[in-house]
Amino acid sequence: MKAERKFEAVKDASHLYEVERRARHAERPGFRISELQLSPSQTVPWHYHTNISDTFYVLEGQMRLFLQNPKQDVRLGVGESFVAVAGRPHLVTNAGEGSLTFLILQGVGEYDYVPLV
Repeated sequence: MKAERKFEAVKDASHLYEVERRARHAERPGFRISELQLSPSQTVPWHYHTNISDTFYVLEGQMRLFLQNPKQDVRLGVGESFVAVAGRPHLVTNAGEGSLTFLILQGVGEYDYVPLV
């Protein structure tokens, strides 16, 4: 029988991956809005959230999201959005040649970040 791997959730994932810029625009219990800027070579690694969904909204550039359960490849441009529901593993990449800037709305519930690698 294959042993199941246990991943540890963290309350602050900012030290786990690099971005060009990170800003918090709003935060209250159970909900927050952040802005991230990724260079063409940066990614937000595979992870999921136990209780909250991530809603991505692209402000500048091109985003590519890879999702599991089920597998899905989503491309977003300026003004487009997508929701990764709680428990669904996802990876965020910059699909363009310049910087990608996007808002991420997270909630409703207690934030955690569960890395898959």
